[in-house]
Amino acid sequence: MALTGFRPRRLLVVLAVLCGVLAAGIAPAAAHAALTGSDPAPGSVVAHAPEQVALTFSEGVAMGDDSLRVLDPQGRRVDRGKLRDLCSGSVVKYGAGLPPGLADGTYTVAWQAISADSHPVSGAFTFSIGAPSKTAAAVPQQQVGGGLVGALYEIARYLAYAGFVLLAGGAAFVLACRPAGARVRSVQRLVVHGWALLTGATLAMLLLRTPYTGSGKLADVFDLGGLQQVVLSKPGAALLARLLLLAAAALFVAVLFGAYARAHRPDGDGPEGDGPEGDGPDGDDTTGAVKRRRDLTLGLAVGGAAVAAGLATTWAIAEHASTGLQPAVAMPVDVLHLLAVAAWLGGLAALLVSLYGGPSIERTAVRRFSRVAFGSVLVLVATGTYQSWRQVGSWRALTDTSYGQLLLVKVGLVVVMVAVAGLSRRWTNRLAATATAGTTASATAAVAVPAAVPATGADAEAKADAARPGASTAPADPDRAAQLARQQAALATARKKRARDADPVRRGLRQSVLTEAAIAVVLLAVTTTLTTTEPARTEEAVKAATAGRSPDANQPRVLTVPFDTAGPGGRGSARIDLDPGHSGGGNELRLRISDPSGKARDVPEVKVSFTLDAKKLGPLPVALHHSGTGHWTASGVQLPVPGQWQLSLLVRTSDIDQVTETRNVTIN
Repeated sequence: MALTGFRPRRLLVVLAVLCGVLAAGIAPAAAHAALTGSDPAPGSVVAHAPEQVALTFSEGVAMGDDSLRVLDPQGRRVDRGKLRDLCSGSVVKYGAGLPPGLADGTYTVAWQAISADSHPVSGAFTFSIGAPSKTAAAVPQQQVGGGLVGALYEIARYLAYAGFVLLAGGAAFVLACRPAGARVRSVQRLVVHGWALLTGATLAMLLLRTPYTGSGKLADVFDLGGLQQVVLSKPGAALLARLLLLAAAALFVAVLFGAYARAHRPDGDGPEGDGPEGDGPDGDDTTGAVKRRRDLTLGLAVGGAAVAAGLATTWAIAEHASTGLQPAVAMPVDVLHLLAVAAWLGGLAALLVSLYGGPSIERTAVRRFSRVAFGSVLVLVATGTYQSWRQVGSWRALTDTSYGQLLLVKVGLVVVMVAVAGLSRRWTNRLAATATAGTTASATAAVAVPAAVPATGADAEAKADAARPGASTAPADPDRAAQLARQQAALATARKKRARDADPVRRGLRQSVLTEAAIAVVLLAVTTTLTTTEPARTEEAVKAATAGRSPDANQPRVLTVPFDTAGPGGRGSARIDLDPGHSGGGNELRLRISDPSGKARDVPEVKVSFTLDAKKLGPLPVALHHSGTGHWTASGVQLPVPGQWQLSLLVRTSDIDQVTETRNVTIN
């Protein structure tokens, strides 16, 4: 494959942007805390206005007084505007009080909250008092965390991960694998760009946090009051701490590419990135210089590890690891996982730019990175297995939940990447095995290639000057001499590059590493999407809770029975609620009589009874108690066995006008 003019960075940039858009397109982010219950239940009809509306969540959430709103049929807010913390033990529950005397009709409950792992969640449902009605309540169609703001926030999250990988992994590559890489411009640019990318993405996330968790309006990034509230929250504090750590990282980078690079400059070397490289101290170094170099390396290694661990912790304390099972264990494991990802993928990026730009990389550096990558993979397997168990919980959840399916995709990508890394390792071994022969071949190519290339431009001009009769060995003009020196240096660099590119082993290594890097870009996008997806354990718990309150078992039986006694004022309807509607005792019956306009009204007499013809049971009368205008209730209604019962309703509207209506009711 011809590599002339090839730009691997262009391919990586395109892939990164594409994957970032794909990851951000999954908006809004899937819920992490889920609503597992409410009182009143969604869609239910209650006889009397409840004292409050209560919501139960699967995990801890942050809510304010405006996080739960109850709207009447006209769309007016009717709750008291004060949130109550009803949490007890492991039950996460919040409520909002309601005033007495609410009119009959359909009410809308709209809520939003921030999960303990920093992701916003929201929803809405309705319940009715007395009987359902039309409602003018306007509920936002876009969930919190969605739209343009959600897309921008997810892109910033992806870029933050990418920046951390390049910054931490690139620096680790220099310290652990290739100290001379501190003088290579392409490696310097990689690490500095990683720092800039992480800093910019963190600032963007901090500013976007207010609209992301609230209004969804992009203009709210300039809301200073909202920014103040964000900084006081756990996710905001984590982002602020990340910015402070990035200031320390800037100092680390300055020393790495300043004093550390100068300490590893061989004597007589030219400008950075243009001359030969070495990995160890030169033979002319004094004992003091060697000691200073060793102390500088140790200081950078310890300081860099502390800063990198601190940056990784800002993710661990604000996302999945901080909630759910064993957070005290999960957060350190998550930090190790992120550091291993950075060492592998960031080192891979540094190796890639070293292979394609700057002086030829030493085979010892490639072999060192191979060992570092192998150790990183072992750490990833161990920490990833624990994280998978913690977030998934069962084999079935791997295929039945979105989180499990994404996790399978991630595992597949890792397996493919490890296989390609094995191919790179084979090229590395061949590079070491053919080192002597490769050196000889490169020297031969360095001599042969210029002879095969016609002398043009600066080369021809230099030769013409040397062949001119009477020409001196050095031009009299100093500027001309400097120009010729630069031309000769450029020609020497071009010869070295042609000789390097002609090496089939190094070419094969470059291609396999480029393939690894392309897979790594996609892998990072999938990982970012995983962090915004509801964990499988939570999704399974919500499904189980929903199944536990299925309509057939725990929802009231609701019947609307129109009637007409054929006398004056004899028309109307009866609303009957039987809760929970199962066999045995413990059922509560609520009855509401209304006129044709829907207004509650009293009647002289009303009776309810149940009959089960299949078992020859009944009629079983219900003892009704008048509880208010148009309302009757009965507690402890006994329906001995399940089956298709017949409900009989007698309504008398005058001394002589009455009617009996029957309806079938399924009792489990």
